[in-house]
Amino acid sequence: MARYKDEQCRICRREGQKLFLKGDRCYTDKCSVSRRNYAPGEHGQKRAKLSEYGTQLREKQKTKAYYGVGEKQFRKYFEMASNKKGITGENLLQILESRLDNVVYRLGYGASRAQARQLVNHGLFQVNGRKVDIASYLVKAGDVIEVRELKQDKGIIKANAEESSARVTPTWLERDSAKLSGKVVRLASREDIDLPIEEHLIVELYSK
Repeated sequence: MARYKDEQCRICRREGQKLFLKGDRCYTDKCSVSRRNYAPGEHGQKRAKLSEYGTQLREKQKTKAYYGVGEKQFRKYFEMASNKKGITGENLLQILESRLDNVVYRLGYGASRAQARQLVNHGLFQVNGRKVDIASYLVKAGDVIEVRELKQDKGIIKANAEESSARVTPTWLERDSAKLSGKVVRLASREDIDLPIEEHLIVELYSK
């Protein structure tokens, strides 16, 4: 899948808000949105009023950036959400939250979703005792996520766990910092997702 390889801070500036793509840096004065709160490019300071379609498109692009998902996979998730019972927009967010890289981030073992994705891809985690190195793996209720025993001494994960000890673990997850593990108590509901996403705009965009 194609990845955005330019400076990630440009994405936040393009959306006009912090997307917390670079972990702790986003909370410091080094954050680009804090220093230059306008879109990148020659005409970035001249924000044009968006059309209805433009507003819907920006919401989709912002959501893709949050979770680090490409267009093809995002559309696949939307189709999955459409085929499930319930509200399509909420189903979509639930699927995105169920990605293994997002769960690792939510548990505090990755400083950002991008770093969590890299850690998963490097084979540092296992689900229900089996190694999983696919960041897009969708967890289910009852799944147990652990740092593989051979990788327990991975300093970056321990450091992230210590630094994120004050971070509130979502109620749909249980975290055991001592064992560097976590459990999916249930799938995330809309109330559990703290991201400023208006999912109905994405549904409207794909419904055209």
